[in-house]
Amino acid sequence: MADERQGILERALDRTEGVALEHFDHIRRVNDVFYDQVKLSDQKAAYIFTFMLALLVTSTESRAVFTWSRYAEGDWTSDIFSGLLALALVFSIVSAILVVLPRRVDNSTSLFWGAWPHHREDFRKAAEKRDVDYLFEQYMQNADAMATIAKEKYRFVGFAFRGLLLTVLAYVALLATR
Repeated sequence: MADERQGILERALDRTEGVALEHFDHIRRVNDVFYDQVKLSDQKAAYIFTFMLALLVTSTESRAVFTWSRYAEGDWTSDIFSGLLALALVFSIVSAILVVLPRRVDNSTSLFWGAWPHHREDFRKAAEKRDVDYLFEQYMQNADAMATIAKEKYRFVGFAFRGLLLTVLAYVALLATR
């Protein structure tokens, strides 16, 4: 079955004009890589979120930075590091959540399940004509959408990692002053 599909694709792309097989394979690979990068950003956010949550649950020091009495009875250095830890924890958790929120892009393709009803008939027509250019264009547009989504997600992953680093530094500094 796979050989038959490859044969059909090679015959359709065996022209001097239009899309070459190597380019078609490449854009499919680009889509796969971008999809994997989007999944990886979600996994990184989940690890950061889990670490932050575990720190809040298991550490009395990190929970205490959210109580008013901590600042009323502490000295100014522990107050600064407590406030920094509280801000860094909240910043990291919010950034990690923003990574996994759904994203919208201006264009959609037949490769996105939410847009399938809008692309179904175009796909059917392209399939009847064995229009490989339609497929190539769908992969191109999907790669553009995935690149936009990945870029936005990794921006928030970067924020979450910076917050994680600041959290660890503030936590160690707080422990050193207590």
